Amino acid sequence: MKYLQNIGLYFIMLGQVFKKPQKISVFRENLFKEVEELGLKSLGIVAFISFFVGGVVAIQTALNVDSPWIPKYLIGFATKRSIILEFAPTFMSIILAGKVGSYITSSIGTMRVTEQIDALEVMGVNALNYLVLPKVIAAVFFYPFIVLLAMFLGIFGGWVSGFMTGLFLSDSYIEGVRLDFQPYLIRYALIKTMVFAFVISTIPSFYGFYVKGGSLEVGKASTQAVVWTSIVIILLNYFLTQMLLG
Repeated sequence: MKYLQNIGLYFIMLGQVFKKPQKISVFRENLFKEVEELGLKSLGIVAFISFFVGGVVAIQTALNVDSPWIPKYLIGFATKRSIILEFAPTFMSIILAGKVGSYITSSIGTMRVTEQIDALEVMGVNALNYLVLPKVIAAVFFYPFIVLLAMFLGIFGGWVSGFMTGLFLSDSYIEGVRLDFQPYLIRYALIKTMVFAFVISTIPSFYGFYVKGGSLEVGKASTQAVVWTSIVIILLNYFLTQMLLG
């Protein structure tokens, strides 16, 4: 019953979030702030993980493709498909759910327990619209660029791993990357990313906005937000894959 109540409260929250901002100038200022907090400050960890995971995928593929009957260009092809289809959009979103989700829940939750949100509502401000809408727009429109960066660095990391280890030639890897390139797969990954970005920005906001208690409860809410955001991303990934590629 509690889960059903939370689901209903979540959709009621969304109705308040997507109302027209009262002051466009304030909204624009908050939007740029959230782009920096949710997007730009995540570039470092995204770049680091993407590069080395791409290298690991390429090395593992090369070590398992040891038959002389299997062409070496399949290493580049398999790395490209793995990065574009799953790693960049899905697993990077889960990583961002942990980093960004905990930040969103803790920041909004702290405002709730210190009665800053109550003060906003007393002044007649739509607190959900003021706090959450800039986060949603910043995530939905900026995260596709982060995922494109993850795709590039993942594939580049695979090439660097071959160059450093000598397990495969650069020419064969690049041939595999260029083999059977389908632009629709990029669009598929970006559509998934935008859906996941919406989840990453709204579920932690929900847990932060409706938290009750003190700092201990804010910490527990941050943990719950990350867990449920990750679960919803995994479930949506299954259904989106069926709908977009099935």
